[in-house]
Amino acid sequence: MDDDKVFKALADPGRRTLLDRLCEANGQTLGQLCEAMDMKRQSVSQHLDILEQANLISTVRRGREKRHFINPVPLYEVYERWIRKFEEGRLSLLHDLKQELEGKNR
Repeated sequence: MDDDKVFKALADPGRRTLLDRLCEANGQTLGQLCEAMDMKRQSVSQHLDILEQANLISTVRRGREKRHFINPVPLYEVYERWIRKFEEGRLSLLHDLKQELEGKNR
């Protein structure tokens, strides 16, 4: 995984919106994705190219249509490497606090 490409792709709010739209309805065409975006078709296409280079989406041609699909694997890898380790400590503290509070309430 190329972390720099993933983080660069995620840094833009327009690209995050595109990922959200694909999460809601995977397999959309460029035209469908453009409908709710406040940008020109060419800009949406450029954002999709960046997402594809970061491996956050993949495309499949069906006849004249090109469908876009979200690829959650790079996001999971970012979570595993950068987020999960911070979550574990916090969850452990909450668990210990819960145990302590439950012990005092008995």
